[in-house]
Amino acid sequence: MWRNLGQFILKYRFPLLFLLAAITGLMAYEGSKVELSYELTRAIPVNHPNYKAYQAFKKKFGEDGNLLVVGIQTKNFFEQNLFNAYATLYHNLKQVKGVADIISVPSAINLEKVPGEERLKAETIFPQRSLTQIEIDSCKKIFLNLPFYKARLYNLDSNVWMMGISINKNVINSEKRNTVVGDIVRFVNAFGTSNNLEVHLSGLPFIRTELSTRIADEMRWFLMVSIILSAVILLLFFRSISSMLLSLSVMIIGVLWSLGTMQLLGYKITLLTALIPPLVVVIGIPNCIYFLNKFHTSYNETGDKKKALIAMIERMGIVTLFCNLSAAIGFAVFALTRSQVLKEFGVVAGINIMALFFISLVLIPSILSFLSKPKTRHTKYLHNPRLNRWLNRLERWTLNHRKLIYIVTICIVAAGIAGIFRLKTEGFMLDDIPKSDKLYMDLKFFERNFKGVMPLEIVVDTKRKYGASRNLNNLNKIDSLSRFVASIPEMAKPLSIIEGLKFARQAFFDGDSAHYSMPSAYDLPALQQYLRFQGDSSDTKNSLAKLVTSFMDSNKQETRISVSMEDVGSRRLPYILDSINKRAIQLFGTDTSKYKVTFTGTSITFLTGSTYIINGLKESIFWAFLLIALCMLYLFRSFRILICSLIPNIIPLVITAGVMGWVGIRLKPSTVLVFSVALGIAIDVTIRFLVNFKQELPLYNHNLKQTVIATIHSTGISIIYTSFVLITGFFIFCFSGFGGTQSLGWLTSLTLVTATLTNLVLLPALLISMKHFKLNKTDHKEEEKK
Repeated sequence: MWRNLGQFILKYRFPLLFLLAAITGLMAYEGSKVELSYELTRAIPVNHPNYKAYQAFKKKFGEDGNLLVVGIQTKNFFEQNLFNAYATLYHNLKQVKGVADIISVPSAINLEKVPGEERLKAETIFPQRSLTQIEIDSCKKIFLNLPFYKARLYNLDSNVWMMGISINKNVINSEKRNTVVGDIVRFVNAFGTSNNLEVHLSGLPFIRTELSTRIADEMRWFLMVSIILSAVILLLFFRSISSMLLSLSVMIIGVLWSLGTMQLLGYKITLLTALIPPLVVVIGIPNCIYFLNKFHTSYNETGDKKKALIAMIERMGIVTLFCNLSAAIGFAVFALTRSQVLKEFGVVAGINIMALFFISLVLIPSILSFLSKPKTRHTKYLHNPRLNRWLNRLERWTLNHRKLIYIVTICIVAAGIAGIFRLKTEGFMLDDIPKSDKLYMDLKFFERNFKGVMPLEIVVDTKRKYGASRNLNNLNKIDSLSRFVASIPEMAKPLSIIEGLKFARQAFFDGDSAHYSMPSAYDLPALQQYLRFQGDSSDTKNSLAKLVTSFMDSNKQETRISVSMEDVGSRRLPYILDSINKRAIQLFGTDTSKYKVTFTGTSITFLTGSTYIINGLKESIFWAFLLIALCMLYLFRSFRILICSLIPNIIPLVITAGVMGWVGIRLKPSTVLVFSVALGIAIDVTIRFLVNFKQELPLYNHNLKQTVIATIHSTGISIIYTSFVLITGFFIFCFSGFGGTQSLGWLTSLTLVTATLTNLVLLPALLISMKHFKLNKTDHKEEEKK
């Protein structure tokens, strides 16, 4: 079959190359239109209750993760020059297109009773102009007398002042967000520079914008580095510019196809799918090395280029097919998970790794047929004295020290298993950002001073119209729940309609801060005007009015309690939510026909998404193992060979997991990804070795020792070369700015190093230890025909 296929490719190389060029042109055109993803919660299945609850929340109350925060730390905040500069910053940011609203000290308002009228009026505390020091000091006393703003806009204990900038909901999940955030950052940095202050920025809009920008930058950087690195390695191996350019052509076409696939399937570039183009480059190199190595070997044997090309396809076609198939399975199993972002990664990676096989199968022999015959320097690598000496050592170890190999392997595996029991599963929202990164340090700045910026939403449905505004019993329960939430160390002071009522009650008693508390049954009717915000049209435009009215639905039946919290991680968050839920049950009961309390927001969707990704990745390892085992069983038709093939590939995974446990690397989405990917790639070495072993076995009259020795020498060099390329290719990810990508790089490299050793040392020892091995009937018939 493969011999006929080789003859077909050479005979029809012109139409095949034309077809390949046409498809590549289409994919390049489609790939040019692929966009970055700006969404945050795509890890959760769309039919999951938490996803539905979050979508319902956004429909009623708007986005919860649209607040960008700016913080400064200074004792001189209310000095004339600095305060006026801060006020100017507020006015400049207010003019940025895409900024919905800003809550800050210069825009803070106070509620005052209107003489002769039974209503409250909102007035700006600081006049909107350049102020004198006397005016600032006067307004400062009023501002600091309002408990509403304490721990929300300032922390006097640490002299930290915060400004909250709401991004328009139509901008937050679009490309325009980058422009809006960029404009905000420029104004803020200019303020910090001119006033000699360090400025801290955080909040989900800023974090998401930074991450998406870094993803795009890293994708381009890794792609460029991987191509250059591949070119250098190929040139050093083959000493041929034509072989290098041919191999690069395969990889570049693969990259274009991967980008085109994303666009055709309607996918966008995420943190995961951004890894696919450089992965295609890394995984595409072994195809080129396998084909070129067999071509050079066959040409040395026959001296005929056409026969060498046909022999290349005949001998390496099946090997490369199953190598790519196993690697594709390692990625494609992610499509079996329920996480949308993992599905997209698995589908695109799986399709394009298989596409690499067909690209290589058509392009390499077709182009080689037009090139001149290989020269002596092009095949010199086949007789590398240093590598041959290492292969001779491997031969001696395999023949003479099998017991030692088994003992050492058992000891290492035991240490690995011990490390596995130390593994912990935990994820954080900024898990993949180095702790030395300013993005991470700024987040911790706000956690120290304001208990964080990660949003959590608690929605209370009273099941009755006006149940969230006129029923004092309900309001007291909501207040009690809010106070319980505030008592949790990782939670900031909640914001709800209750805080608006307390603010109004303080104003009702002439601004006395001692009256900043829940209204009594006597006070509440008098404060209903405040809840409707009637009066001057200017009142309805102030930040506080917008803030408070966004905390109830149109029927005033449902109300929200918004909490900013620390990035507590996926282990701590469930305990926090459980404690809040228990308190909610104590207050509202369990009868959902009377009350319903729902937890939602970005923090909840993150926790659910992180859990889905980790569980999905664990399942993907099982499916990858099963499907690859079935492929190996089909390829070799021998249960013994199947066992021999799986052992050298399970051990590296155990070692890697053990190292993670001993070093203290947590199981999280970015690290669990390593195992199924590495399994799919590492099995390539096994396939390469065993297929050659199977082909050589009848030539040595089924003498296991002689066949293993011959296989070590005939495949060892190409295995070492391809493993070196793969290890080097993945190692470049260690230079990423994302901790997850770094982990993918060095953990996969570690797995591939150990897989190469187990396949060149342990696998031959296992094969020799078998008492006998016979080809199946089909293989005997094929040999008789030959």
